Amino acid sequence: MNSIYIRRRSKVMLPDGAGATPINVLASLQKNLESLGFLLSSAVIDQLKLLNPMQVDAFYQRLVKDLQVLVGAHRKFTPFYPNFPKQVMELSEAELYFNAILHYWALQRPQFAKEDRPPLEEAPRFRIIQLGTRDDFEQIFTLLARSKSPFSPQDKEDVKWFVAQYRDGIRRLLPDQIPSKENLAFLGAELIRNTTDAATVLDPHVKTATDVLRLAVALSDGDVSLATACKFGKFRRRERSMLLGWVERAANRTEDMLRWKPRWVRLGERLHPGEYGVRFPQTAAAFDVLRNDRPFTTFNGQVEAGLSRKETAAVLDLLDTRPGELARRLDHLARISPDPLGVVRRFAERAERVSTPVLLQVLTHFRLRGEPAGLRVFFPKGEVGNLFARSDPLPVLRPEVADQLAGISERMLLERFAKLPALGKSYLDARLKNYLVPFAQRSASKSLRTLVRGSRLPLPDCSTLRFFVWWKNGRSRVDIDLSAAMYDAEYRYIDTLAYYNLKNFGAHHSGDITDAPKGAAEFIDLDLARCLAKRVRLIVMCLNSYTQQPYCDLPECFAGWMARQAPNSGEVFEAKTVVDKVDIASNTRLCLPAIFDLVNRDVVWADIALATNPRFANNVHNNLSGVSLMVRAVTQLRKTDLHTLFGLHIRARGEMVSEIEAAQSVFAVDRGVTPFDLDRIAAEYM
Repeated sequence: MNSIYIRRRSKVMLPDGAGATPINVLASLQKNLESLGFLLSSAVIDQLKLLNPMQVDAFYQRLVKDLQVLVGAHRKFTPFYPNFPKQVMELSEAELYFNAILHYWALQRPQFAKEDRPPLEEAPRFRIIQLGTRDDFEQIFTLLARSKSPFSPQDKEDVKWFVAQYRDGIRRLLPDQIPSKENLAFLGAELIRNTTDAATVLDPHVKTATDVLRLAVALSDGDVSLATACKFGKFRRRERSMLLGWVERAANRTEDMLRWKPRWVRLGERLHPGEYGVRFPQTAAAFDVLRNDRPFTTFNGQVEAGLSRKETAAVLDLLDTRPGELARRLDHLARISPDPLGVVRRFAERAERVSTPVLLQVLTHFRLRGEPAGLRVFFPKGEVGNLFARSDPLPVLRPEVADQLAGISERMLLERFAKLPALGKSYLDARLKNYLVPFAQRSASKSLRTLVRGSRLPLPDCSTLRFFVWWKNGRSRVDIDLSAAMYDAEYRYIDTLAYYNLKNFGAHHSGDITDAPKGAAEFIDLDLARCLAKRVRLIVMCLNSYTQQPYCDLPECFAGWMARQAPNSGEVFEAKTVVDKVDIASNTRLCLPAIFDLVNRDVVWADIALATNPRFANNVHNNLSGVSLMVRAVTQLRKTDLHTLFGLHIRARGEMVSEIEAAQSVFAVDRGVTPFDLDRIAAEYM
């Protein structure tokens, strides 16, 4: 329970106590937590004083394990050169070369004596753990269920834990609405597995045939975004009857099923709709259309035919009943229509029925429609964090049309937000312009701090960045390579620090390890001042699976970065200096966790998986074209930021104030509602 609470809220729950623990014990506990970069708040300490020593020890042992995993300190880090970075600085190129050759060809690692290192000279910024309550903890589940953004892998684990622990008691935590269809499917599958009356709970929420398909995919542990095909498992008779019953009552079932025809044909082999033909005749007829290719005109087919003939008036009439689809096609319709203002008027009539996330995206799109853009970036659905980027610009759209479409979206959002509870005096942090709205987190990696791709975090006050990676072999030898690719302000490639180039541009690599039966680690140190002197502006952290195993097949792999002032002081891995740590578990062989902008002194959260398969060795050099494109795409993203979202809420239901102390509602980077409260933002502000 506290494992989830610490990770999501930096809080813990403690039982009531009537004992007493000496203050010297608590002081030792606090001191030990400092080594991990955490401190307990005074409220937590006061509550611990009331517990007996055995309770405190049990709490401490569990807490330490959770915090170690959060920052990566649960594993032993032994770099190739144990006296890194000084040792790499002092060795000649010839010595580095021959040591590497010995490792590659003889599969041996030179043995170096580990020297005593001076104590860590820097004072890190500690993370404070606050005291929480059960109600606050349980709200985590309710917010996740209310989220308008698809679950991330970490969200799914937490939802699964809540349902498995609470079972039938989970009903009191369920919200009235579950807006995300993907989340409904995953949550529904867990309810079916762990509760006694899931059908009654899900009945008001399952409305379309695609809802049923997603639920069947979730029950088979597939991708509920439907981006990839699923191998369906076996369903019990009760489950088959339940799923077919929901299809029977769904509107437009045949058309909906034709959108995913191959999936439904496969699912039909498991559901046996023919056995239920008398009970569910419309469903049996729909399967007959799919299986025997009966003629059937679909809605999307009519829309596409109308667009190809540029019959925009007819298309607008068709889209009248589907406002969300109308909103997504606005740009195309406004460009090809002989009467673009007619498209504007139709959208104005239907905007009330468009979801808040779509309206926010329409607002941002048309606000920026006339500005020059470097790349057009798209995040496809699916469980792998990849993106597509195109350099061709959109055709020209009349500025007044774009302005009016943006204005309609803004007015509708303000009207909608005005119906929510008042915020009172509100403070809005200007730095929130650097953080993006969480529209889709389905492929976000588990991390110490989870953010939206393209968001920018301030770089801590440091002279050296230290990247790290830790991994362990799977079924065979695994070689993960940590690299740092460098670019100038014009996105021109400068150099790469990697296993084949251990030092340059004020950067040093700890040495290449090619086998990790008991776990292995690599590090890179980057001297920021020297990199800037060499015209380096952007540094990309890259992880390559040289032996070609996807990260999802490894027992464990994680990476991150530390902020250091005196890199030769303290241990090579100092948990208290870890700024971020990311679990790498995607179905890919090349991952870009983050991009570091040395001029702006910020970190661009990337969390991107590169799908390109190189023709030769899987390293940065052979993937430079893909890496370079991703750098441009992520750093030039034009998406809705949190400053815009929260600003709309304040305009609609609050009063802006300039002093944070005078505010009743705070939206800031480090206080009140922050960019890291993704579950709350997706549930309450979107």
